[in-house]
Amino acid sequence: MPASNARAMEKAMTLAADAIIVDLEDSVAPDSKKAARQAALQALRDNDYGYRKRVLRVNGPDTDWFLDDIAVAGEARPDAILVPKVESASMIEHVQQQLDKLDPNSGVQIWAMMETPKAVVNATEIAACSEQCTRLSTFCIGNNDLAREADMKVTSDRTLLMPWLLQLLLIAKAFKLSILDGVYNDFADLQGFAAECTQGAAMGMTGKTLIHPKQIDIANAAFAPSEEEVANAQRIVDTFALAENLNAGVVQINGRMIERLHLDMARNTLDVANRIKNIR
Repeated sequence: MPASNARAMEKAMTLAADAIIVDLEDSVAPDSKKAARQAALQALRDNDYGYRKRVLRVNGPDTDWFLDDIAVAGEARPDAILVPKVESASMIEHVQQQLDKLDPNSGVQIWAMMETPKAVVNATEIAACSEQCTRLSTFCIGNNDLAREADMKVTSDRTLLMPWLLQLLLIAKAFKLSILDGVYNDFADLQGFAAECTQGAAMGMTGKTLIHPKQIDIANAAFAPSEEEVANAQRIVDTFALAENLNAGVVQINGRMIERLHLDMARNTLDVANRIKNIR
């Protein structure tokens, strides 16, 4: 949401979203950057967003606005800054250096917008730098810019874009980064949005970036474990906890052979469900 939209900043305190992204980049005109920066500082400093992660999307490091944006981040202390058009590890290193200059112990994370072909090509290098640039925690897919820069026609099922999405997903998982699926532009098409959320969740995306409050409930439902999934997970955990199964590698549940790798998955499902229950 644009930092300059005070009404949206206030409404964000009531939304059932896991994070809010306060934007200083694309949604703010060049002659409004200074005012938006001050509005972002005030909102992030004064508003109580509760459990929601507070993310500040800054202008790119190659712009005249970047250092002023970073200064605001140093004062407002968001949970993360979202850096647009990341194309190299050196860009992440530069951003971390600037944050460290302000406060090496601030804990502000770096979220990287992956929205160009070069970002996809260099994704392994970018993700790998997280081993030194410990602030890097998340890839955010910018599917609109990605498709535009590739002159790609995007279909409703994202068939042509899918190889690129899966490559980014694979690399993020390999380096234990979170990865957020891109936005769905037609916020009036809730059926199409729901299908894309289901697709993203099945792929293993951590979550999805949104552009309208109408999309929140659908996204939450798609990316949270269902009641059936929670019940099955609990059944697996309970079965392995029985005295006769404490050292078992495989157990049988309702005619299915369940291995210990499924136990780990079940525990993760319950962990996610419990975290959601506690914060919403």
